[in-house]
Amino acid sequence: MTTTLVTDIATLVTNDPEQGSGALGVRRDAAVVFDGPTVAWVGDASAAPAADRAHSVAGRTVLPGFVESHSHLVFDGDRAEEFAARMAGRPYAAGGIRTTIAATRAASDEVLSATVARLVHEYRRSGATTVEIKGGYGQSTADELRAVRIAGRFTEEVTLLAAHVPPPEYEGRAADYVDMVVREMIPACAPHARWIDVFCESGAFDAEQSRAVLEAGVAHGLIPRVHGNQLGRGPGVALAVELGAASVDHVTHVSAADVDALADSRTVATLLPGADFSTRSPYPDARALLDAGVTVALGADCNPGTSYTTSLPFCIAIAVRDLHMTPDEAVWAATAGGAAALQRDDIGVLRPGARADIAVIDAPSYIHLAYRPGVHLISDVFAQGVLQ
Repeated sequence: MTTTLVTDIATLVTNDPEQGSGALGVRRDAAVVFDGPTVAWVGDASAAPAADRAHSVAGRTVLPGFVESHSHLVFDGDRAEEFAARMAGRPYAAGGIRTTIAATRAASDEVLSATVARLVHEYRRSGATTVEIKGGYGQSTADELRAVRIAGRFTEEVTLLAAHVPPPEYEGRAADYVDMVVREMIPACAPHARWIDVFCESGAFDAEQSRAVLEAGVAHGLIPRVHGNQLGRGPGVALAVELGAASVDHVTHVSAADVDALADSRTVATLLPGADFSTRSPYPDARALLDAGVTVALGADCNPGTSYTTSLPFCIAIAVRDLHMTPDEAVWAATAGGAAALQRDDIGVLRPGARADIAVIDAPSYIHLAYRPGVHLISDVFAQGVLQ
């Protein structure tokens, strides 16, 4: 395989304390060598081994590619008018998802694939090298099957969001919809997904309905994750911990008992401040979670209704400003935290054997991601050792 030396790195974030200082494993005047799609060496630039080719970042900062562990990219339609109305005072309710369900069902595979390709490209330009993609805007077996198949063309991290909201034909019959999901949708779609997800929330699915969906997914080899505690306190966190879910996402409204349960579990709390920003909702209490020892991830939650952004740097800036995370905590959450939410140890970190995914920041320090909000600082991205 071809080896590549990435050198002249002013600040290198490895997320490996054995490679550098602090939780971020920071090194100065560093270099990294890729051997094809994997990291082969990390160390001082002055001691770098020879490689087939070299790429100088000219004194910039390098960190692992961002890991987006929560996105909804298989959709059609536009909800800009809904956003404008909400900004004028209309509160968000889960029912808005049904607008996108109708548009997505009516769209061709080609239209849906083009949307996913565009948004994955946006993520890549913003430094994300791994993107989880959910379905959830079809809510019929045929439409969710094509959603997970389309998502699988772009990522290995495919999530069957079998129960997002009850679709129009199941209005007032959530239990009947869940029965169909368990009997028909999950068996059909599971071979094309890695994860099973559910929106455990008032206006969507209650605890027992959510449990039925998740347990059926597990029975078909899928790993559970949960949308929970976004719109108010509810059973989502407790259910996620009970079932050993990889993550519970949003966690905007949590009790002390929820925090304690997460701290005593391996379930990651994935914070999605773009959704709170775009709905003028309260932000999660990241400090309470972090201070209790909860593993925290940070995602953009790209979706057409409540967080139409693909920028993890934007979410890092919000997390530092409004969730009271430190820059170090926010950067870790958007890289290693996202990897933890996906139960991966080969991404979100730069050490020998890891995937050769990096984002190059046109700044002397990763702190600039929060210090210069709204400025596009990503100059180069390598994904599996290939310059994008």
